[in-house]
Amino acid sequence: MTLQEYDYARESPSKLAASCLLLALTMKNLGGWTPTLEYYSGYRSQDLHALVKRLNFLLTYQPHDKLKAVRTKYSHRVFFEVAKIPPMDMLKLEEKLKSC
Repeated sequence: MTLQEYDYARESPSKLAASCLLLALTMKNLGGWTPTLEYYSGYRSQDLHALVKRLNFLLTYQPHDKLKAVRTKYSHRVFFEVAKIPPMDMLKLEEKLKSC
């Protein structure tokens, strides 16, 4: 979805990928940012918090009237219907990120 948003073009691809992973781990309650993830990604959890919040905001307030191809594709069971997972409440996300 970030490919469709110009604001994310200035982010480094590695930071964007790491932030997406942290958001996914948080949304699915699969643990936080481990020392192994920090070592191999080169990012501390705190470095990613602002971008994780922006990504969750993108999921929350996305325009439903245009650019539906990505959402439609990832709503299919082949992709585990990940586009149907509801975004996190911003306050809950903030709490979970503080504990990472």
